Amino acid sequence: MTISVVCANAYYIHPIISEVADAFGVGKAEVGIVPALNQLALALGIFLLLPLGDRYSNRRLTIVFVCAQCVCLLGMALSDSFALFTLASTLLGFVTIAPYLIPAFASKRVAPERLGQVTALLTAGLVFGVLFSRVGAGIVAEQFGWRTVYWVAVGLMAVVSVILPFIMRLESPKISADPQEPHESYGALLASVFTVARSHRDMLLSGTIQGFNFGSFIALWLGLALHLTSDEMGYGVDTVGFLAGIAVVSVFMTPRLGKWADRIGAKRARLTVSYVQLGGIAMLYPLGWDVWTILIPLIIINAVGPTVDVTGRMTFLSLDPEIRTRLSTSYVVLMFIGGAMGSILGTSVYDWWGWIGTCVLVLMMAIGSLAMSFYACVREKEKS
Repeated sequence: MTISVVCANAYYIHPIISEVADAFGVGKAEVGIVPALNQLALALGIFLLLPLGDRYSNRRLTIVFVCAQCVCLLGMALSDSFALFTLASTLLGFVTIAPYLIPAFASKRVAPERLGQVTALLTAGLVFGVLFSRVGAGIVAEQFGWRTVYWVAVGLMAVVSVILPFIMRLESPKISADPQEPHESYGALLASVFTVARSHRDMLLSGTIQGFNFGSFIALWLGLALHLTSDEMGYGVDTVGFLAGIAVVSVFMTPRLGKWADRIGAKRARLTVSYVQLGGIAMLYPLGWDVWTILIPLIIINAVGPTVDVTGRMTFLSLDPEIRTRLSTSYVVLMFIGGAMGSILGTSVYDWWGWIGTCVLVLMMAIGSLAMSFYACVREKEKS
C-alpha cells in the first residue's frame, strides 16, 4: 500500500483535468502543460537524485523524499493561480523518486529466480496507486471539488511519512545492506549513469519501449477524460474515475504474468503482451462512444500493459546490485520522457482532432513499442 500511495500523486490530475482547466480559466491544450512538466521533472529528478541510491541508504532517501512530496502537495492544494499550481506540480514531480527507490531496495533482497514475481508484485502496487488516484480523484472531485483531492493526498502522505521508517526496517547482516557512504563525488556518480547505460544496450532499448508504452497510457487517459466530459458525451468526472477502476484487472493479472515471464523469458513475454495490447488499442475508436462498450478495450489494455514494464525491468534488474539503481535511473528517465510526450500530446491532439486524434496517437505509440519489442527478440536470437 505504501508504494501505491507514494506513486499516486502524479495521477490525480487525470480525471479532473477539465475541472482544473475551468477553475483557472485555461484551455484544454494549455492545461496539458501541468502533467507534462510533472513528467519531465520526474525524469530530471530521477536522473539527478535516484543514482544516490547506489551510494546511500535507499531507506533514508525514501523517507526524505516522501516528506518532500507531502510539502509539494500542500502547495498544490493552496495554489490560487495556474502558475503556482503548475510550479507545485512540477516540484512534486522532481521529488517523486520514492516509487523507484523501493523496487531497487527490494531487488537487492530477493533471489534471481523470484525477480519477475517480486517486480510484478511491486508493479501491481504501482498500478493500484494509479487506480486509487484516478478513481478516488474522480469521485471526490465530483462531490467536494478538485482541491479536496489534494487535501486528501496531503493527509495520506503525512500518514506514510510516519509509518515508512517502520515498514522499511533495517535488514539483518545476512542480507546485502544499502551502501552507507559515498565512494566517489556526486559529479562522478552522475557521469557513471551514462557510462553504465552505454554498456547495457538492452536496458536502453527496454527504457525506450516503456517510454512509448507509458506515453500511450498517459495520452489515452488524458484524452479519455476530456472526451467523456465533453459536451458531446456529457459525463461527469466521477464517470472517468469509475472507468479508471478497470485498472483493478492489472492488480490481479500483473503478478501472474510476471511469473509467466519468469518461465518463458522477459523479451518473449513482452512481445506477446505487446501484440495483445495493440489489439485492444485498435478497438478504442469504434467502441469509444459508450461507457459500456469502451470497457472491452480498456480491460485488455489494463490487463497486459503493466507487464511491458515488468518485463522491461527484468532485462536489467538481475545484473550486478551495485549498478541496478543507476540502470533504473536511465530506464525510468526514458519512461518519463515518454510520459511527458504523452501528456502534452494527449491534450493537444484531443483539442485539435478530438477522440479520433487521441486514438490514432495512442495506436502509433503502441506500434512503436511493438516494433522495438520485436527487434529486441531478434537481437536476443542473434546473440544466441
